[in-house]
Amino acid sequence: KGQHVMGRGRSEKQKQKLLYMAQLLYERTDEDHPVTTQEVIDYLEADGIRSERKTVYTDMEELEDFGLDIIRVKERPGGYYLASRKFELAELKLLVDAVQASKFITTKKSRELIAKLETLCGREQAKQLHRQVVVTNRSKAVNENIYYNVDMIYNAIAENVKIRFQYFEWTVNKEMKLRRDGSYYEVSPWLLSWDDENYYLIGLDERNGIVKHYRVDKMMRISIEDEKRDGKEEFKNFDMAEYSKATFGMYQGTKTNVKIKFANYMCGVFIDRFGKDISIRKVDAEHSEINVSVNVSPQFFGWIFSLGKDVKVVG
Repeated sequence: KGQHVMGRGRSEKQKQKLLYMAQLLYERTDEDHPVTTQEVIDYLEADGIRSERKTVYTDMEELEDFGLDIIRVKERPGGYYLASRKFELAELKLLVDAVQASKFITTKKSRELIAKLETLCGREQAKQLHRQVVVTNRSKAVNENIYYNVDMIYNAIAENVKIRFQYFEWTVNKEMKLRRDGSYYEVSPWLLSWDDENYYLIGLDERNGIVKHYRVDKMMRISIEDEKRDGKEEFKNFDMAEYSKATFGMYQGTKTNVKIKFANYMCGVFIDRFGKDISIRKVDAEHSEINVSVNVSPQFFGWIFSLGKDVKVVG
């Protein structure tokens, strides 16, 4: 009876052979690191699966028929590797850079996310990703609940309902102090935006009925309400790109039409900020003007002054 059970266990394991071979290709191979037939046999043997050289070739064909892009290297010592994946290495490097640069993700969560990204390429390529990872000393969020907050907000948007949360600010003693004396904010959520290196919720504030934004990493004790959200009219033709361009440093301000005069060599600064669709009017051989709608705030004036004497607000 014992022999029968052992035999059945080995037989069941044998059925998993193709799965283990696919795992080996995903985890350990790329164009510069193929696995030889013997390495495949040894890998399977370590997991208690018997294989022979002649069956490795036919098994690889089975995996190819299933859709894996397997390349066979004929030059000695020969071998096999997975030629294409869902993500190219360059794409993963881009994602790693984005995670590292994100102030709204804590250092701990950044490392966890990057570790998961590393599983999307082969082991040797993952080393290249890992070498790219530096322990950042720049400001990172401290609110570990940001993932939870984002998930709740997306659920509320999908269910067309309001959310409720407390909002904090920092004190000079580096302590979290609740705004509005701890009273809860009620907001109809409509959009999430990554802007000015932070993650923001854009929604309709129930207290004063205006479109406002909130730092997601400063939201606490968030909950989903049963009440349907407001703001359908306000957000029907809402342009997030325009909102972002008009709002400097995501600081609220009075929406104003501003005329700016600048030396022509500075035009790239304004195209970068307001886009290529802005109308640029020639003033003289060396100067031009633009009219733009911006939320005038101390941040806006700070930006203007940072551009130097060749830029002036003239109206």
